[in-house]
Amino acid sequence: MSLVWGVLSAALSWTGLCRVLFVLGTGLGAVVAAWTVRLLVQHAWYTHRLSCFSKPHANSWLLGHLGQMQSTEEGLLQVDDLVRTYKHSCSWFIGPFYHFVRLFHPDYVKPLLMAPASVTMKDELIYGHLRPWLGQSLLLSNGEEWSRKRRLLTPAFHFDILKNYVAKFNTSTNTMHDKWRRLVAKGPATIEMFDHVTLMTLDSLLKCAFSYDSNCQSSTSEYVSAVVELSDLIIDRRQKVLHHWDWLYWKTQQGKRFRKALGVVHGFTRQVVQKRRALISQQTKTEADVATAPQRKKDFVDIILLSKDEDGRGLTDEEIQAEANTFMFAGHDTTASAICWTLYNLARHEHYQEKCRQEVMDLMQGRDRHEIEWEDLPKLPFTTMCIRESLRLHAPVQAVTRTYTRDMALPGHRTVPKGAICLVSIYGTHHNPAVWTNPHEFNPLRFGPEYTAERASHAFIPFSSGPRNCIGQKFALAELRVVVALTLLRFRLTPGANPELGTGSGGVRRLPQLVLRAEGGLWLQLEPLIPHDPEELQDE
Repeated sequence: MSLVWGVLSAALSWTGLCRVLFVLGTGLGAVVAAWTVRLLVQHAWYTHRLSCFSKPHANSWLLGHLGQMQSTEEGLLQVDDLVRTYKHSCSWFIGPFYHFVRLFHPDYVKPLLMAPASVTMKDELIYGHLRPWLGQSLLLSNGEEWSRKRRLLTPAFHFDILKNYVAKFNTSTNTMHDKWRRLVAKGPATIEMFDHVTLMTLDSLLKCAFSYDSNCQSSTSEYVSAVVELSDLIIDRRQKVLHHWDWLYWKTQQGKRFRKALGVVHGFTRQVVQKRRALISQQTKTEADVATAPQRKKDFVDIILLSKDEDGRGLTDEEIQAEANTFMFAGHDTTASAICWTLYNLARHEHYQEKCRQEVMDLMQGRDRHEIEWEDLPKLPFTTMCIRESLRLHAPVQAVTRTYTRDMALPGHRTVPKGAICLVSIYGTHHNPAVWTNPHEFNPLRFGPEYTAERASHAFIPFSSGPRNCIGQKFALAELRVVVALTLLRFRLTPGANPELGTGSGGVRRLPQLVLRAEGGLWLQLEPLIPHDPEELQDE
């Protein structure tokens, strides 16, 4: 048997392909035939290597599970079924093209996420469509290139830098709340959360990344509109198999819209980076030390422009633009999703909402202004527990995928072969009844200190884990606490309904796209509690 698989493995090589070409003759037909043979041999090889994993019923030996993965509420319920049936993992394949191992248990997830970065790769199936926008950024690079960029970018997320961002979180949240206050001036009003919160997180990120006041929460911004359109077009492209091929996609109307929006986004970041580099260069000429020059607080672009590696080399303008674009892309949607679902879960559980609100009120007692400061964040333990439980129940990112440059050993004498796509199901792990008691219930007490110590290290992975975890997770958690705390201080939340559809408050259907959203929007009813600031009370 090993001889057979040795022959099949050899056929996967370029030499084997050339031999097939020689047998079949030359010409396009021969090339297509050779490609087909290679594809089928590869399919047989992966099918054999993945036989150590249970495989759910497939449509056929060739098409496999094509069409069975859905980005819908039903798709998430399907994951629940897989978890109940297979407990920890299963194999999955889409036609003869893509071969997966789906994993949803901490013991199986951990060896993969904790693998050295040198053998961990981002697969092109999931991440390739982002490359025109994000280039060879930290999110999409591999190997030594990734390691160097991670070292250079880490200072941008140091606590001393994050402290400066908290004031910007407050400012953007206040702007959003001013809009809400106008909407509820005549009584409680029902508001779609994602529309408002996504603009707020974009506003906040533009301040943190570029020191740029876009006013996007109150007026149209060409850059912000382009970022939103790019995100929507990527979702659309993923769902259309024929659009996966670049040569076809760029000829479609969607591809042309993508290029146009891309031009706006890249033009904006290019201009910011070039102007900032010129400013720093001018300061260097006039001051012996940039650090001693009178200057504003550094933003994300400043930090990465000044970062140097051990050889004294920094990032090029093109690399900095890629990282700035990635910061905007990865930061606004994920944080917005986390905020929306946290507010939704607290709206559905009034007693937890009131406990969080009391915690914030106690913190604000005696202050002239209602503003969350960096030093306040550790003083919101129960609010943080509710945020973490919401990240478990409604993780913004439902799965991450990896491939490996070597075979990866897993428990139970199972092995993931080199090149197979590992789909680490964050949703499945967070909803696995073998890991979490009553996993579909919202219970923030799970994150109390007495339970946290007993939990498996990879049972809770909203930001992934290991060397390729989310570099911005402390940024996201800080913004989450600021926004949630100020919102609960100023508004009472109850479940709402889409006024156009008239759906009941219990009818929310989850929608897993780039991040977890809700079909038809996530609607909450807001009731104002206090004005923006105690000074306003005195004025009245």
